[in-house]
Amino acid sequence: MNANQKTFKRILIANRGEVALRIINACKALGIETVAVYSEADKHSPHLEQAGKKICIGPGPSSQSYLNKEAILQAAINTECQALHPGFGFMAEDSLFAYMCEQNKLTFIGPNSNSIRLMGNKSQAKQMIKNAGLPTIPGTDGNIKDLDEAEAIAEKYGYPVLLKATSGGGGKGIRPCNNKDELRQFYPQAKMEAEKAFGDSSLYLEKLIRNGRHIEFQILADSYNNVIHLGERECSIQRKNQKLIEESPSPAIDSKLRDTFGNSISESIQNIGYLNAGTIEFLMDENKKLYFMEMNTRLQVEHPVTEMITGFDIVQEQIKIAANHQLSIRQRDVKFTGHAIECRINAEDPAKKFMPSPGVITKFEPPTNVWPGEIRLDTHIRKGYEIPSLYDSMICKIIAHGEDRKSAILTMITALKKFEISGIKTTIPLHLEILNWEVFKKGDYHNSSLSELI
Repeated sequence: MNANQKTFKRILIANRGEVALRIINACKALGIETVAVYSEADKHSPHLEQAGKKICIGPGPSSQSYLNKEAILQAAINTECQALHPGFGFMAEDSLFAYMCEQNKLTFIGPNSNSIRLMGNKSQAKQMIKNAGLPTIPGTDGNIKDLDEAEAIAEKYGYPVLLKATSGGGGKGIRPCNNKDELRQFYPQAKMEAEKAFGDSSLYLEKLIRNGRHIEFQILADSYNNVIHLGERECSIQRKNQKLIEESPSPAIDSKLRDTFGNSISESIQNIGYLNAGTIEFLMDENKKLYFMEMNTRLQVEHPVTEMITGFDIVQEQIKIAANHQLSIRQRDVKFTGHAIECRINAEDPAKKFMPSPGVITKFEPPTNVWPGEIRLDTHIRKGYEIPSLYDSMICKIIAHGEDRKSAILTMITALKKFEISGIKTTIPLHLEILNWEVFKKGDYHNSSLSELI
């Protein structure tokens, strides 16, 4: 073993539910013990049964538990963990938390705190990526000082424009502006929302690309200067900037563009010295030109579609990279087989404006042996489990794989029709409507298409 490589005997999982179980399974496959933290509201969560140890870190509200840096760090120290995996959401992109882990000699499974800080600042990230040679959407190179500057920049590039929170994510702090009056109206609203959501009211502005497609590339980078991409995911089926369905490969990307752009991304990531897993998000215009939007310095919710077409375990690779191992494959080894589609199933009622639907699950029978392809279910729930009202409404992800896109769609439709969940309302009816929608079947959709259906 290389002298710089680490041995992780035990890893703490600083998350909950489905992603916590996903990480537990990856650790088991690598022979690593796990410690799961949980809030009082999650004390009966089934995923806790799969962890080696479990520790309660506070009351139900995430501000007092899953966002409690000190409590999570203390849990890791007390259980003699050597590393911590943040999953996605909560503190996965919190540079201060990553720094605190580093200071306590606890390996943060992800990029270092400096990379998270730099890439988490959307305007700084845009400039870094621009300097690295990738195309960016026309707009400000930094934060907007005031409304007067925003108006001047909007006049320079022409309306419509998009106001975006510098520290943003999850669709918060974003306002499209079609003219000067809307810019004046939405500017204070966006600042207020950004401050409330992220503790940072800074905004930047960019040209709004109508009918764009949300395309993201999965990358992995080790400490030996090796970087690979695992192809792209299409994430344009969104409701209020929240992804509902993802697929890989994208119906809008051909193999030549994938190879050319993917290799450029890998080279750019190598140039900025990034480490571990990350996702580079782009907006594709109607001429199929890609523009950088942002980088997510963490595991993505939709990572399974990439795993299904590459046969590659991204979470295991994250752990190995954090232990200072080289990437187990090189770019020439990456092969794409078939097509995969993921549906995020939420405990919401589409018929009642997507009202959250927490409660006790009285029936939970996922599909098995679905023709003509294969399915994967990522979930932590089961019959009798009570979904708490305090957290994100996603309860599971179902991923369908087929030899081609048509087969994957048919497999997903069959699986969703067989999926029986009672006691709560779910978004399964909406997903079936989308999958049977001619616009989706043709693959000719964009990030505003769903507004035509719902």
